[in-house]
Amino acid sequence: MKDARAHVVISGMVQGVFFRSYTQEMARSLGLTGWVMNRWDGNVEAVFEGEKKDVDRMVEWCYKGPPSARVEDVDVKNERYKGEYDTFSVKYS
Repeated sequence: MKDARAHVVISGMVQGVFFRSYTQEMARSLGLTGWVMNRWDGNVEAVFEGEKKDVDRMVEWCYKGPPSARVEDVDVKNERYKGEYDTFSVKYS
């Protein structure tokens, strides 16, 4: 049952290291929906929706990120599941 949603902001060296691409690949492999985008402040922001165990696994992955990233912090806000996305995509600001 899809019932979990996490809104995360990842900080560190997370732009210019394919963080969004790797995030999209991982989220899709877990069957999650939502989005990921670069923020103006150098951080990466994402929303993940799906089964709680898969959302938790995705959030845990965010603490490491892709091989070339250096994650310093992950701010996680667990929110009410909305079911508003059909797929997981990269957003461009």
